[in-house]
Order: sequence, then C-alpha cells, then structure tokens
Amino acid sequence: MTEISDISDSSSKSQFILYWGDMGSQWGVNRSVAQIHALLYLSAAPMNAEQISEELGIARSNVSNSLKELAGWRLIQRVPVPGDRREHFVAETDVWEMALLIAKGRKEREIDPAIRAIDICVRQASTESDLSPVVLTRMKNMHEFLTTADRWSDQMLNVPKSKLSMLMKMGDKVLSLLKIGSK
Repeated sequence: MTEISDISDSSSKSQFILYWGDMGSQWGVNRSVAQIHALLYLSAAPMNAEQISEELGIARSNVSNSLKELAGWRLIQRVPVPGDRREHFVAETDVWEMALLIAKGRKEREIDPAIRAIDICVRQASTESDLSPVVLTRMKNMHEFLTTADRWSDQMLNVPKSKLSMLMKMGDKVLSLLKIGSK
C-alpha cells in the first residue's frame, strides 16, 4: 500500500497530515505514526484501524503497530462505539496536554537514561587515578547541566497549562523582567 505522502490529494486536511508526518520524521518519530496521530487529531469521530488504513493508504499491520505506539505515549485512547465490536481510537485534542505528554514521554525515554548513564561514568571516573582532571571536570559539567535542565523541566511540567500559555505569550517581556537582552 502507498502512504498518504504518495497520494495527490491537495485538501488542507491531507496537507496537514502530510506536514505532520514530515515533522514527526524530523523529530525521530516514524512518519506513519505521526500521520495516524494527525488523522486522529483532526477526526471529529472515533476511527477504527480499518478506516485509518483506508484513509491513509497504510498497511493494516503498520496501523496496528502505530496505534500501539501512540497509545503508549498516551496521545490516543481506545473508546467504545455502540454497535461496533472493533476498537476505535480518538486523539488527545488539547494541544497543551499533547505537548506535555510528549515532553514527559521524551524525558522518560531520553533524558532520564542519559542522566543515569552519565552519573555512572562520573562515579567511575572519580575512582580512576590516571584519568585526566579535564575529562572528569567535563563529565561533571555535563552531568550538572543535564540534572539542572531536568529539574527545570520537572518544574515546567507542573506549571498549569494556562500559566504556561501566558508565559509563552509574554515573549520578550519575560526577558526584560529578568533584565536579559536589554540594550
């Protein structure tokens, strides 16, 4: 089967799905996963795997695997549809909640393991008498940076969505409050 990217549909919905799939692949997410997420995000009604496969032109097995991945990120959920025994899916439609779920998921899958691995390296390096002090200092600097960024991330993930939105909309005003970037 061909993916939607091979279909010459120029509707805004199809273009959104194409662009979302392309952005996903640039962020390290499988293109099909991102396209299915976009389709469900735009869908006004729950969809089953067969409908998704047909609309996007993606193999049914690929759709099933992609749905499992999206459910793992908690970006979609299964919902019952009266009179239909098939599984149907809907996407999280609150963009702030979506962003927070993705940020939390990436932190768990990427940042947390990196911090643990570098911590092990720093502890091991601290016991090696023949290691250059420059190497140890640089490892410690990286560990400190990651743990500081991790603490900041945890704090930001706990800020209410309305306050995060307000903070982002403030833009340069935040910098001037902190007296950063002023001339």
